[in-house]
Amino acid sequence: MSVLRILHLVGSADNDFYCDLSRLYAQDCITATANPSLYEFHIAYITPDRQWRFPQSLSSEDIAAAKPMSLSEAVKFITAQTIDLVLPQMFCIPGMTEYRALFDLLNIPYVGNTPDLMALTAHKARAKAIVAAAGVKVPFGELLRQGDIPTIKPPVVIKPASSDNSCGVTLVKNVADYDAALKTAFEHSDEVLVEEYIELGREVRCGILVKDGELVGLPLEEYLVNPHDHPIRDYEDKLKRTEDGDLSLTAKDGVKAWMLDPRDPVTKPVQEVAKRCHQALGCRHYSLFDFRIDPQGQPWFLEAGLYCSFSPKSVIASMAKASGISVNELLMIAIDETLINKAACRE
Repeated sequence: MSVLRILHLVGSADNDFYCDLSRLYAQDCITATANPSLYEFHIAYITPDRQWRFPQSLSSEDIAAAKPMSLSEAVKFITAQTIDLVLPQMFCIPGMTEYRALFDLLNIPYVGNTPDLMALTAHKARAKAIVAAAGVKVPFGELLRQGDIPTIKPPVVIKPASSDNSCGVTLVKNVADYDAALKTAFEHSDEVLVEEYIELGREVRCGILVKDGELVGLPLEEYLVNPHDHPIRDYEDKLKRTEDGDLSLTAKDGVKAWMLDPRDPVTKPVQEVAKRCHQALGCRHYSLFDFRIDPQGQPWFLEAGLYCSFSPKSVIASMAKASGISVNELLMIAIDETLINKAACRE
């Protein structure tokens, strides 16, 4: 196989937080998967002002030294590079949708799910509706806009319909706490999802990998929650700022989250439900889903997170490692599926 010219699509067209998060994961991916005999890595770095840069590395110095470009200039530059494949590393809504769609227009294949699906699953209520139609259990809920009055009696979980990393999520146990929780959630989204609280047994995440056209259920990741003083996960369970201001991944400390033994009895039923979610949504290459397990062992769909940075710290990479698949092999599997899909589209 000839050396593939891979463009890492990094940064955020939305805000500095997502810029930092994208850069954190992308740098880990580049460091872990660099292999000059297989890949020639290039970097496109997008900032909230919608300017493009093509730095030599993701160091602050190289980013600052790179020439800012408009979209039209960037398209000319990318076209001249004869890129074989794009690896999306953007976590903001524009990055997961508009910027992926750009490469559809340029006829350059990219790893991961399509922009229409990324937009759909970024809205939790819409993703729920689709998997529910496929027979997957979902918590009963209602979608509210400003001024709407909730009708579900507590306990309920209130969450922004289009927000990530548990930002703005609150467990409401009393009607008197509704207003404050809704106010917090509406700070993060124009729509808010109110869901019946599923009594806690466990909370897990399941990844699905497409390999040779088949769906492979990966080992589950379990989260540190308990019904007494930590019944739901919050922002601090996932991310934090270090003393020097950099983002770090709280969930990777082995305390707040850990990989389950594949022999755990919850593994197989969750994997089967995750495969149904993958198929119902029309995912490709890989997918990732969060489930609440009630005390009777029933999995309940919470949300989809259809991205993988191919950093050793990313969830799907951690799951793959637990099944004996290295991050380098994981990337090769995803690349193969991407190029096979591309070839099939040409026929």
